[in-house]
Amino acid sequence: MQTTNPDILIDNAEIFNGRDEATVRGNVLIRGNRIEKISPAPIPVAPGDNTILLDGTGRFLMPGLIDAHWHAYLCCNTPIELLTRDVSYSHLVAGQEAAATLQRGFTTIRDAGGPVFGLKYAIDTGVLQGPRIYPSGAMISQTSGHGDFRMIYEHGHAGCGCETARVEAIGASRIVDGADAVTTATRENLRQGASQIKLLTGGGAASLYDPLDVTEFFEEEIRAAVKAAEDWGTYVMVHVYTPEGIARALRAGVRSIEHGHLIDEPTMELLARSDAWLSTQPFTVEDNTYPTPEQQAKHIRITQGTDKAYTLARQYDVKLAWGTDLLFNPANTRKQNHGIVKLQKWFSNFRILRMVTYDNACLLALSGPRNPYPGKLGIIEPGAFADLLLVEGNPLENLGLMEDPATNFRVIVKNGVICKNTLQNEPAQQNGQNGIPHETTA
Repeated sequence: MQTTNPDILIDNAEIFNGRDEATVRGNVLIRGNRIEKISPAPIPVAPGDNTILLDGTGRFLMPGLIDAHWHAYLCCNTPIELLTRDVSYSHLVAGQEAAATLQRGFTTIRDAGGPVFGLKYAIDTGVLQGPRIYPSGAMISQTSGHGDFRMIYEHGHAGCGCETARVEAIGASRIVDGADAVTTATRENLRQGASQIKLLTGGGAASLYDPLDVTEFFEEEIRAAVKAAEDWGTYVMVHVYTPEGIARALRAGVRSIEHGHLIDEPTMELLARSDAWLSTQPFTVEDNTYPTPEQQAKHIRITQGTDKAYTLARQYDVKLAWGTDLLFNPANTRKQNHGIVKLQKWFSNFRILRMVTYDNACLLALSGPRNPYPGKLGIIEPGAFADLLLVEGNPLENLGLMEDPATNFRVIVKNGVICKNTLQNEPAQQNGQNGIPHETTA
């Protein structure tokens, strides 16, 4: 897609391309929404043009951050608000949060379930500011599963549509049973524009009815979703914690295991052999406090498995992605960047920065022809999307810089548009033209 954005020239920055540990000092020219040129030598600018000049001296240029497990709608709305307030309010809150997510340096997120198709369109067309969104659509859950948030007096409608539960009416989840119903739900999400499909195949902390140890959806039900997604050239991601649930999902052809904190060594070895991804989070007890003792006990058990899961993932060199999975707690969304810093317990700073940029982008690319942003993300090279952060200081030396984006992310560029610029005593643009150009869709 062509844009009318002015060119942007970032001079003399320390460039981390997202993939390679070695950095280079140089200059980057952005034209339209792509990286045009990277050069250690000065890049000349023709007199009288509108190129925006940004001084990278002493600063670190890196790809925009990618959160591979974010809930753009569910992260910033509480359960009681979702159940009781007008649905338009919750979408306005999500729009506000999308802008804040971008200002934290996240230029792309993979949405792990929720009604975000309208939000994505508003961002892509410039109505709102926010990250690129890879949408899953409504989470697909079995009756009594992790996505079944019906009140106890709400009964299943067996596919007749006569008693649509609130959680289904707002598009947060679809409660289905049987391979045929799973196929229909998968195809419905694909019809609406899902780039990948999210199934819930095990118990969870936030859910009301399912113990943590249960395995959800029969193998043939999971396989039905996988087959329908593959027919559209994309894949299935599943919420699951236990070895039994992970193994069942892998046998059914799932490509992305979300969470997996209770995994054992034989199952991690199976995961490595399957070539699927483990998209997980460094959960700790203090991350959340749940309203019931049962939910809190499940949360504690999950966090007790975090260290083992990461240790085994490193031992078996599985394809590893990172996300946050912040849910139902608006105050917690500001901790999104903290989830990056917590990875230091297991990985080097380079490995972490690669995970939250290039590696996560490789996972998102599994959506194939359903990729809403065909092109290169998570890397700084000619032809890649111009999604960049100019950081004050070097996160390869001090990863803690990532935790304070308001101070340390001096410039944020998404799709070739400057979304934040706090550089002082420097011209914003040649020829005296200031201001930020309007963002256009990729």
